Amino acid sequence: MKRFHVHIHVDDLARNIDFYSKMFGVQPARVESDYAKWMLDEPAVNFAISIRGHGHVGLDHLGIQVDNDQDLATLKAQAQQADLALIDEGATTCCYARSDKHWVVDPQGLPWEHFRTLGTIPTFRESPDLVQDVAAPEAAAASPCCTPLPRAKGSPIPIKQAGSGCC
Repeated sequence: MKRFHVHIHVDDLARNIDFYSKMFGVQPARVESDYAKWMLDEPAVNFAISIRGHGHVGLDHLGIQVDNDQDLATLKAQAQQADLALIDEGATTCCYARSDKHWVVDPQGLPWEHFRTLGTIPTFRESPDLVQDVAAPEAAAASPCCTPLPRAKGSPIPIKQAGSGCC
């Protein structure tokens, strides 16, 4: 199964959890001090919000979540065959999860994440060079992570390299 993924940066987590819970008719599957996620079956979407980001609210990235390695490999092969700029992170941690993932960025600079979730972790991300303070999410929010930054058309894709500890 493939599941559509949407991640939105919000300015008030509690207010947005209330709104989206009412809109979807269910409570989030996961809530942290800086993050919430709904795993909806109808429509099949992994919808996440967070107060982390690049200093803006709104759409952060889109994605396709898969259930197995073969589907992830197929998405990667499609991107490579289409000669799309691909950022391969491989095994990484982000958004309270351990995942295998890669990214493509559309012509407008909008990042698309292709990923398979392998398990959960107790922090937003794990990094050997950054201690995650769950009690102080505003500190982590100052250092954007997880998505390639938006870019001007034709400019290089600014993203941390695989293995950098940032998802």
